[in-house]
This record gives sequence, structure tokens and C-alpha cells, in this order.
Amino acid sequence: MAYPQLKLDNQLCFRLYTAARLVTSAYSPFFKKFGITYPQYLVLMLLWEQDNRIISEITEHLHLETNTVTPLLQRMEKQGLIVRQKSQADSRSRIISLTGEGKRLEEQIKEVPNCLAREVVSNGINEEELRSMAGLLDKFIGVFENIGRAGK
Repeated sequence: MAYPQLKLDNQLCFRLYTAARLVTSAYSPFFKKFGITYPQYLVLMLLWEQDNRIISEITEHLHLETNTVTPLLQRMEKQGLIVRQKSQADSRSRIISLTGEGKRLEEQIKEVPNCLAREVVSNGINEEELRSMAGLLDKFIGVFENIGRAGK
């Protein structure tokens, strides 16, 4: 290989991509019984924190584009987890709100993060390492948000 910087195993981005896929996959069995996907779980968590959000808030928090989030929200509405309504303040905006079913799901799913954390700890990563990793990832995300803003 002429350029070692192009070797896949030398890429931090590939490690992050792989870790993200594996974490998402680890959540799947938990969510299957609730009939939701990991991206739907992320939307639900935002709405459990604060209900009645406009789509742009959701896309901003999830670092996703509207054309990715809109179909996700449409599926969630068909499942009866959320409702989408026009904003009275701005008819171009949609407000996303939890239904009773979406609210009830919070109680049913509340132990999933703890279950997964226990699995991680039992497989060799201690709680201090998890906190450290979260801090480094937050810093990493901030750096790449800045790079993305500078590139626009």
C-alpha cells in the first residue's frame, strides 16, 4: 500500500462508524418487542424530555436532515406514537407531540438503557471508562460540528 493513511484499520472514522452500528444493533432486540427502531427511540427520548417540538428542533438535536426525519415521523404517526400538527404561530412548521401510547411507552422502555449499560460493564468497560468515553465523544462531536459549520 502506497499510503498508510488510507489503510482502513488506521481510520478513526471507521472505528466510530463500526461502534455506532454495533451499538444500534445491540439495542434492536430490546426495541423489537415495542415495535420501534433506534432512530424512533431517539425521537421519543427528545419528546419525553420535552413534548410538542417543532421538526427543526428534532432535526437539530439528532444532527439529521429534515428529509431523513420526516419519513421517520410519518411512520411513528401511523404507529400511533405521535401526532403532527401545523403550528399556529407559523403554518409552515409542524409540531410533533406524543400520543397517549407514546407517553405510555416511556414507562415500558425505561430500563433499556440500564440493561444495555449492565451488558457493557459485564463485558469489560467500567463506569468510569464509559463516562470518559462519553466526554471524549462530546468533544469529538463539537469539533466536527465546528468543521461542518466552517465548510458551509
